[in-house]
Amino acid sequence: MTDTSHFPLAAVVGADDLKLALCLTAIDPKIGGVLIEGPRGMAKSTLARGLADLLASGQFVTLPLGATEERLVGTLDLEAALGEGRARFSPGVLAKADGGVLYVDEVNLLPDHLVDLLLDVAASGVNLVERDGISHRHPARFVLIGTMNPEEGELRPQLLDRFGLNVALSGQTAPQQRGQIIRRRLDFDAAPEAFCEQWAPEQQALKAQCETARARLSAIELDDLSLAMITERCFAAGVDGLRADLVWLRAARAHAAWRGGSSISEADIDAVADFALRHRRQAQPPQPPASSGQADEPQVQSAQQDAAQGQRQGEGNWGAMPAHAVATGARREVPIWPKKP
Repeated sequence: MTDTSHFPLAAVVGADDLKLALCLTAIDPKIGGVLIEGPRGMAKSTLARGLADLLASGQFVTLPLGATEERLVGTLDLEAALGEGRARFSPGVLAKADGGVLYVDEVNLLPDHLVDLLLDVAASGVNLVERDGISHRHPARFVLIGTMNPEEGELRPQLLDRFGLNVALSGQTAPQQRGQIIRRRLDFDAAPEAFCEQWAPEQQALKAQCETARARLSAIELDDLSLAMITERCFAAGVDGLRADLVWLRAARAHAAWRGGSSISEADIDAVADFALRHRRQAQPPQPPASSGQADEPQVQSAQQDAAQGQRQGEGNWGAMPAHAVATGARREVPIWPKKP
């Protein structure tokens, strides 16, 4: 056990969808991380910390909310570069997170350029720092976990799309489940080491399942049939771009490896559908407005039907004139002319 201060992921009550999404990104970090949405007090950071124990390094790094770009990517000492002929690099958060979990709380409150930079590195696995013609490159492969409370502001759609999976936590928890959550948290706070020892078998089984799935992953084909099913469903959901298709296919393969399968099944595709589509699904496009001729057509047809019905009802009254509205009002007095003698 790398750090007994981490609440074991196996001991978390409920949140099954989120635990699955976290495990899938641990199996294949190329999925692109997980964005967790939910109100305060939903143990989002606890779940993210528990994920770190499932990785080989167990490294867990948090990006401070007020972090600068230099704090994130690291800095280069130009004076040392000029004097020694080589770049002296001071690692930032990205370098420290290599091989582990990078946790970004309230990612929607970060400046957009930092979020963009962060997602670029998460996708490439490499951090490149350049300054005045001097550059330094280092690996930065990590599982990115971002959290946000939608009540505190939205994330731009361009950035939202770049998170691989998206899971929303509900603030409404049943009383019995709430009691279990509080009880386990109290037990952990009272004796962290004893609590982790109690849950060690379940946590170890979860870690072993992830390791086995990672070893199995490359042998599972990203087949054309699965891709065709996913692309059709992405098109039907009206998603923009192609990232949803790629993320969904990778997540389905990770799920197949997670359950011990040798190929992607339709059940694997269904199991991760909402994770891949929730933050990308678009409303159905509105229907184009009807032209004036089309709009009048139903009225013309209705008038014709009324006329035909009236004709059928009035058969035999050949000379009848169509009814006309007669204005009502005061009756006009007509002068009476004298009769002829």
